Amino acid sequence: MSRTLVRTRRLITHRIARRIASRWSELRRSAEAGMSTAEYAVGTLAACTFAAVLVAVVKSSAVSAALTKLITSALAVGN
Repeated sequence: MSRTLVRTRRLITHRIARRIASRWSELRRSAEAGMSTAEYAVGTLAACTFAAVLVAVVKSSAVSAALTKLITSALAVGN
């Protein structure tokens, strides 16, 4: 086999190897891009739990009284 043919094959092999490595790297990065179904479920559960705690806190008498006082004083400033 001639040196030119060997050199050409080596160059083509190297280019193909670089393309494969680049594509493989891209695929690995994109595979971790989003959340899985289980992660969505855990995130949704955490958000619902936080919302329930927030509703319980806002419905408490101390917070309700403070919010009422704040709103009343804010409305009184305009008069």
